[in-house]
Amino acid sequence: MATNDQLKALVKSHADGDDPQFYAVAMQVAAKAARAGQSRFAQELRDLVDDLRERSDVRARVASIVPVVQPKGELGTLLSVSYPDARLGDLVLPDALAARLRHVLLEQRQRDILSKHGLLPARRLLLTGPPGTGKTSTARVVAGELGLPMFAIRLDTILTKFMGETAAKLRLVFDALAVTRGVYLFDEVDALAGERAAQNDVGEIRRVLNSFLQFLEEDTSESILIAATNHPQLLDNALFRRFDTVMDFALPDEKSVEAVVKNRLASFQINSLSWPRVIPAARGLSHAEIATASENAAKRAVLDGRSRIRTDELVEALTERPRSGSHRDKAN
Repeated sequence: MATNDQLKALVKSHADGDDPQFYAVAMQVAAKAARAGQSRFAQELRDLVDDLRERSDVRARVASIVPVVQPKGELGTLLSVSYPDARLGDLVLPDALAARLRHVLLEQRQRDILSKHGLLPARRLLLTGPPGTGKTSTARVVAGELGLPMFAIRLDTILTKFMGETAAKLRLVFDALAVTRGVYLFDEVDALAGERAAQNDVGEIRRVLNSFLQFLEEDTSESILIAATNHPQLLDNALFRRFDTVMDFALPDEKSVEAVVKNRLASFQINSLSWPRVIPAARGLSHAEIATASENAAKRAVLDGRSRIRTDELVEALTERPRSGSHRDKAN
């Protein structure tokens, strides 16, 4: 059942009209109920929240003007669009990082109030950290929480051996930012914004970076621009100054390991898990790897006709996952 703090959070979010926070707390209540063995109630509550979210998303999409639902022509080769339904409750972040993200969302939701005082909401986020630690998931959450489309920039189609072509394609993308409000994700941005002092045969990377910095400087749209990199040390220092917020993601600590496992296995019985064995087995793994291992353990239980997750099978699934640096980097 809900704790006192969760009940207060539900009432406060309802009074504030903060639907996303209301849904997030409700999902936490459902997860807690599932862990307590109240599976039927937990599923009914999750279904109810999902239904309310879907209705809210439909209203938001109808109310918002999105001229480029699916990018056309050359722009279609540069961007891929999706409508994420991810929410804050789906993320496992350290308290400080989660608080910064909530504040970014608050500024976006209250941008009209800020504008009356000559202030602009944070809309450029630089996310850094190892693969699988939640950077791309955070971009999806920003889009989902604000009811905006998410446009992923395909850097492989933007970068060409001809500087003029690359700059022209970047211009198309930044023009789209102004025309269609959305969340624009530049993943692996170090490919665009490498250190200008680095040696290069023809100085091409330096010219690409200069164009990118110029477009960032000139951009006055209401879209949210998110850049992510696994290698912040490769970024030119000038890029950091162009962003309102720099968020550094890290491998999960013990508290986060437990939270990721509980989130992924909320519909299973995990009361008997031995955390002193599970947490060391997850050491060195990213959030994504821990989630994958949890799912693998769950599939073994399902195929064995069980709803209870055993410590041994979860530890084994965690141990099987590759650690950072032991394999080729995977997607964020």
